[in-house]
Amino acid sequence: MLIKFITTGGTIDKIYFDAISQFEVGESQLQHILAEGLAHLDYEVVSMFRKDSLELTDQDRCTLRDYIAEDSASHYIITHGTDTMVETAAVLRDVPEQRIVLTGALTPARFKTTDAIFNVGMAVAAVQTVAAGVYIAMSGRVFEAGSVRKNRAENRFELIT
Repeated sequence: MLIKFITTGGTIDKIYFDAISQFEVGESQLQHILAEGLAHLDYEVVSMFRKDSLELTDQDRCTLRDYIAEDSASHYIITHGTDTMVETAAVLRDVPEQRIVLTGALTPARFKTTDAIFNVGMAVAAVQTVAAGVYIAMSGRVFEAGSVRKNRAENRFELIT
């Protein structure tokens, strides 16, 4: 099974330059994460955007949805910024018969302490086991799209109650 990774930017790929949080979205760290995790799977990486998720537009989301709808793969992992991950997941929910898992990081993959590696691992496991649909793999859980929110105060993803 081929897993197609689509990178869109976000914190997982950020490079910070100074103490006042000046940053840019750098090259994707995904291939480093997979190599360091000794992942042995058939995959392809497509770099679609290099944006903070707050900069993603409705048109960007439509471009992403259209790419997946027209592509021949059936298993997708999208690395995405956490601030608008839920909104992008909602746009993707109408893509039929695909397994789509969005993931990202609350701290950059380049940091010594990061959730990026764990989240990518969760997404890889999830995309191989879930039914067709759209999911978010964050905070040690796999959530169905539409049932999750980012709790900014607690810095985690959680079920909507």
